[in-house]
Amino acid sequence: MTTAAEPGQEVGKGRLRKEDARLITGRTRWTDNMNLPGMLHMAMLRSPMAHARITNIDTSEARQMPGVLAVVTGADLADSQGSLPCAWPITEDMKSPDAPSMAVNQVNFAGEVVAAVVARSAAEAADALEGIDVDYDELPVVLDLEEAIADDADLVHPDLGTNKSATWIFDSAEAGTGGAVDEAIGSAEVVVERTFRQQRLIPAFMEPRSIVVDPTGEQVTMWSATQVPHILRLMLAMTLGVPEHKVRVIAPDVGGGFGGKLQVTPEEVITFLLARELGRPVKYTETRSESLASAHHGRDQLQKMTIAAQRDGTVTGLKVELLADMGAYLRLVTPGVPILGAFMYNAIYKIPAYHFACTNVFTTKTPTDAYRGAGRPEATFAIERMMDELANELGMDPLELREKNWIKHEEFPYTTVSTLTYDSGNYEAATARAKELFDYDGLRREQAERRQRGDTVQLGIGISTFTEMCGLAPSRVLGSLSYGAGGWEYGAIRMLPTGKVEVITGSSAHGQGHETAWSQIVADKLGVPFEDVEVLHGDTQSSPRGLDTYGSRSLTVGAMAVLSAADKVIEKAKPIAAHMLECSPDDLEFSGGKFTVRGTDTSTGIADVALAVFAAHDLPDGVEPSIDADATFDPENFSFPHGTHLCAAEVDTETGQVRLRSYVAVDDVGKVVNPLIVEGQVHGGLVQGIAQALFEEAVYDESGTLMTGTLADYLVPSAADMPSFTTDRTETPSTTNALGVKGVGEAGTIASTPAVVNAIVDAIRHMGVNDVEMPCTPMRVWQAIQGGAQSAAGPGAESGGGMGSLDAEGGAR
Repeated sequence: MTTAAEPGQEVGKGRLRKEDARLITGRTRWTDNMNLPGMLHMAMLRSPMAHARITNIDTSEARQMPGVLAVVTGADLADSQGSLPCAWPITEDMKSPDAPSMAVNQVNFAGEVVAAVVARSAAEAADALEGIDVDYDELPVVLDLEEAIADDADLVHPDLGTNKSATWIFDSAEAGTGGAVDEAIGSAEVVVERTFRQQRLIPAFMEPRSIVVDPTGEQVTMWSATQVPHILRLMLAMTLGVPEHKVRVIAPDVGGGFGGKLQVTPEEVITFLLARELGRPVKYTETRSESLASAHHGRDQLQKMTIAAQRDGTVTGLKVELLADMGAYLRLVTPGVPILGAFMYNAIYKIPAYHFACTNVFTTKTPTDAYRGAGRPEATFAIERMMDELANELGMDPLELREKNWIKHEEFPYTTVSTLTYDSGNYEAATARAKELFDYDGLRREQAERRQRGDTVQLGIGISTFTEMCGLAPSRVLGSLSYGAGGWEYGAIRMLPTGKVEVITGSSAHGQGHETAWSQIVADKLGVPFEDVEVLHGDTQSSPRGLDTYGSRSLTVGAMAVLSAADKVIEKAKPIAAHMLECSPDDLEFSGGKFTVRGTDTSTGIADVALAVFAAHDLPDGVEPSIDADATFDPENFSFPHGTHLCAAEVDTETGQVRLRSYVAVDDVGKVVNPLIVEGQVHGGLVQGIAQALFEEAVYDESGTLMTGTLADYLVPSAADMPSFTTDRTETPSTTNALGVKGVGEAGTIASTPAVVNAIVDAIRHMGVNDVEMPCTPMRVWQAIQGGAQSAAGPGAESGGGMGSLDAEGGAR
């Protein structure tokens, strides 16, 4: 059930986004649009080798080419570049290699920077790269996760003595939150094991990364297409040893990020160093191929799953064993990404025993890091696939199995086996609404009829009932996980003399609609027109504090800071309004932008107070002439949006072609500030999750070369590749923030992938198929069908390969 805004209320109203007037018409200023006086241009030479020693670099020809002002190698920067930061040491013994922005003696993935040219034009800089000659001594590549941790494995970083970075374990018996998993598995009536592959993905944001650095003022100013200007400023200061107050970082309008710009990049460090060295502004904008090869990737895990249950469908235990590919280096939050997922494998279910173990592994591939959902999509995929597999083993309807095990709405707040306390939710309502919109029972009948007829095109129904932890996060929780920062956010309100309002937020938008949503929230709180609110963000000068945008935290944390600042404005204005009205502050009520003497019609507006403060002619004694306020909000808990997604897929059994016939998503994101923005976030998320299921995969050849290095090879779907979505919402407000809101930015991505894959497997399960490795291309689906007889040898037979073999019973008993 959707909700509408009350008359005159902004929160809940489907406002068109303020930002779109400039974003859609092209009037905005992207980083690459910038041209500063005397600006130079940089191009970077990247290694074609995945793993090699650098034996010599000859730059003499490049230095003589037209327009070239500087050519630098890693050796030139060895004393100044430091090591790129990793802010999440997940264990005390975690191994983390030095990560130079420019390789000095050795390259460890194809695409690593080995030299840079600065020239008067971008074309001259790019041309000069041809004049650099690099000699490499090739080393063995490390590509396979299981082979990488074998005793005789070749090493990415020989000085570490291993390819294992860290192993992180959670056990419910040790934590006191549940029983022992091995005992649960040993006593279970049914045990199902599967191994799933989370393929490597590329964020593929619309705007490639771009940096401009101007060193000519009192501060060094960096414009960067980044999600994290505040974190970037801090890390530049700490990495390069420059005074933080002498660095200003600006994230102008940013064309998408999806976690891919949640990073301190080699390119930012190199541009900063060379601009400062040359004393002139320098711009670097990557090509699309550079972006695909060297901007961090996402996912890339092997998931060995074991689920235990009784014959009536009651789940009794869950065991998760992961291998996670770090790539060649640990970037900003790389090691923590799979750990975020550790708290979500139990999902919406009451699981009495749980064990999670993740080993992070180095390979000679592009580093991984956060990608939309960051650990939560991987977890949701695995548990939702396992619920389907268990339902098949038990001969139960998969929705019936889920309902038997999920947390009932009257049981909230509910503390899970993985220690999180879910504050609110109603899985029954979301599922009932999804079934109604989807015609679940009717499609099941059609599926049975097609199977009976032996149609060549079979129908499958996929289910994903999910929750996620977002609003990252209480600082103490992050501290307990050894994360290098807090989870608070900053906001401020400036009341201008004319009654207009400037909102300053530490959240830094890259397409989410902050300017619109924050304006709606502040307009309601202060009783001012929506049009009278201006939102400032993305500049460490105007917004001096913040922890930026990722993890669906902007509304649930960032907007709460702004709301708290607005409350302070009202409280600071109250004694001034009382003085103006000649009454006690205790006699005032504030509503609709006016202070009113209780029980009378006597009032004054907050705009009148702002003007009186500006004049300061007649203020109460001891009151400063300002009602501006700032606030920092640290959440008491994560927020837990949830939903039910249902997918109907038609599979041509002769060709393996998959067609998504219908898709229904019913999400519960708590109180909705702007339904248009929510719809946009859900639609975009659905496309990215469906793309993982059907289209996208970063593929390396046997030499470690990325084979999907252009958008002709890496398939990012368009609207034409997608079905029309049916979306709706239920609403159970969060109890841990003032607005009752929950995150929405990652929900669609988290929920959609398992829904699609479950639908595909459901369509061809009767042909002996119990898994199709993602992406489920026609070839892979067709091959799964051809191998169906072997897959059908045992109901729990392993599919997907890797991480050890199962027992002779096929893993089910």
